Amino acid sequence: MALVRSSAAAAALRALNGSCSLIGGLPRSSNALRIRCFSSLMSPPSTAVVYDQHGAPDAVTRVMEMPPVPVKESDVCVKMLASPINPSDVNRIEGVYPVRPEVPAVGGYEGVGEVYSTGAAVKDLSPGDLVIPSPPSSGMWQTYVVKDQSMWHKIDKDSPIEYAATITVNPLTALRMLEDFVSMKAGDSVVQNGATSIVGQCIIQIAKSRDIRSVNIIRDRAGSDEASEMLKKLGADEVFTESQLEVKNVKSLLGNVSEPALGFNCVGGNAASLVMKFLRQGGAMVTYGGMSKKPITVSTSSFIFKDLSLRGFWLQKWMVSDKAIECRQMIDYLLDLAQEGKLKYDFAN
Repeated sequence: MALVRSSAAAAALRALNGSCSLIGGLPRSSNALRIRCFSSLMSPPSTAVVYDQHGAPDAVTRVMEMPPVPVKESDVCVKMLASPINPSDVNRIEGVYPVRPEVPAVGGYEGVGEVYSTGAAVKDLSPGDLVIPSPPSSGMWQTYVVKDQSMWHKIDKDSPIEYAATITVNPLTALRMLEDFVSMKAGDSVVQNGATSIVGQCIIQIAKSRDIRSVNIIRDRAGSDEASEMLKKLGADEVFTESQLEVKNVKSLLGNVSEPALGFNCVGGNAASLVMKFLRQGGAMVTYGGMSKKPITVSTSSFIFKDLSLRGFWLQKWMVSDKAIECRQMIDYLLDLAQEGKLKYDFAN
């Protein structure tokens, strides 16, 4: 996830290539220095990354100036400070994501901003408050966003901006998958592919904070040694490239790590099969992505003799349930970890 401190225009020029990049860079300003040259019932004009049709992001997105919009009595106008480019954002632009806004649309789904102005009925938010959209919603790739007060969650002003902008989609996915499928206790272990992803890095650290060990699978590529060292510094117990697992019994490589009860798959294909090979009797593999676009192939013996369970996780479905308050409590927990230096991820991946 490459951290980009730039304007919305520069963000569009990055071609939205599917890496989890961060766009933003609007300076935070004191309330006293704000120039109130717009009506309190209107937002300032906004610069936005817009697409009118679905297709390749570098072909269909453009930067345009948006006119002021009304700020209704229960609305909050937020000056956006940063917003990431997640793979799911690219999929929405391409038109292949299951849930997407109607076009024309402004890109972006999560981010962080500073309250610029509020409607007359808003009591719990004030200009200068740091907020994130919770649950996430479309339209974050613009300089000013106006939404109902219920859509914004106030967070600690000391929260690191880059983590506040990215805390929901990936870290929350990691937390929910660790908690929702198998009851884990200290000394247990998990196995995952795609370990260098943001979700993968978060799984390692959250698991470590709970004395749960992690076995991690990464691709064979230039820089894999450096990637392995990076993951171990985050707390990974074991890191293997896919080629290192071309052995008859992968469990012989576990050393003093227990057989994993829970596995995570975001790749598919052979990488998913490797996760299943590590799982203990009755274990479960949770799939939350398919970056290789290859299907998951499961042997008959994995069901009959190992009694494995295959599950799926989609954060958006989880968040639209009756989880709003619980979700915000978890976000605060994750931001606390980030402030304490116990949760970090490499924005270059």
